Amino acid sequence: MLKVHLRKAGRTKIRYPALLLADDGTQVTVRAPWAADGVRDFGFVRFEPGDVFTEHFWRNRWYAVKEVRTAQGALKGWYCDITRPAVLDDGELVVEDLDLDLWVSADGATVLRLDEDEFAASGLAEHDPRAAEEALRALDELEVVAQLTGLATLLD
Repeated sequence: MLKVHLRKAGRTKIRYPALLLADDGTQVTVRAPWAADGVRDFGFVRFEPGDVFTEHFWRNRWYAVKEVRTAQGALKGWYCDITRPAVLDDGELVVEDLDLDLWVSADGATVLRLDEDEFAASGLAEHDPRAAEEALRALDELEVVAQLTGLATLLD
């Protein structure tokens, strides 16, 4: 077990325990139940108690890909966070959320760019232009992969 520590704008957004499935030195894969309280309905997907997230983080990529399944194992889709590269230190996986997200439905037919307004309002482009550029590049890359080959190709 380890702790996933998701930070946003220098503060803790959420912290939760996760089962370490793999760590090859570059990619860290964990599994965790839905960690927030109650249901979160985005309109295009609902995250709820019992959902299981298999989360893939990279030390050299500016995103995390989270496969979301129901408690019964049915695939809901993939939720992708645009983040700084992950850092695993002393049993804690620290990831900084950069506001941009991508949702891909289970059938791959729906690919949604999310929170671009939050990203613009964050001021990242002004105070860390390199990070803002990497974040936008990562979102574009994930969107192309999702539309052409599917996100599962990143996870093999």
